[in-house]
Amino acid sequence: MAVSPPVCSFGWKAPEFELTATTGKKVNLNQVKGSNGTLIMFICNHCPYVTSAIDRIVFDATELMDMGIGVVSICSNDAITYPDDSFHKMIAFARDNNFPFSYLHDENQEIAKSYDAECTPDFFGFNSNLELQYRGRLDSSGRMGSLTQPRTRDLVNAMKEIADSGNGPKDQIPSMGCSIKWK
Repeated sequence: MAVSPPVCSFGWKAPEFELTATTGKKVNLNQVKGSNGTLIMFICNHCPYVTSAIDRIVFDATELMDMGIGVVSICSNDAITYPDDSFHKMIAFARDNNFPFSYLHDENQEIAKSYDAECTPDFFGFNSNLELQYRGRLDSSGRMGSLTQPRTRDLVNAMKEIADSGNGPKDQIPSMGCSIKWK
């Protein structure tokens, strides 16, 4: 079922977390935080919205990381009901897609709930003070887009604005994706 989360609650503070990454190490918010902002993405392995955009997500995240923006992805789906989102398969998904960022497992779903995450993908862009400034879509190309097609890079443009000014754009188009699979 496709879900579109609400747009940004400007200034909302990023909740703390410490989760296990696909590398086996624990990762917390302070380790992820970038000097020019932080992007927290809720994704999963099986969602067609994520799988169709994963090359663009990785490409854009790499560019943001080069700008001093911390990036992390979190999978919160119920792996019992959706075994394609199991931790073991998360490891393969991160490896196969050359993630330059950590991929964290939110097994008990507490972090997704604390962020009010609703779908995959769901993007949360914070300024250097960890205040929410962006909660919108990746880009204009939707599920059928590719790196070779022209696209409006909403997430990258917003995070650049946040890095430069500390504030996100007032006009944001919500992300769209599959609902988080709650236990």
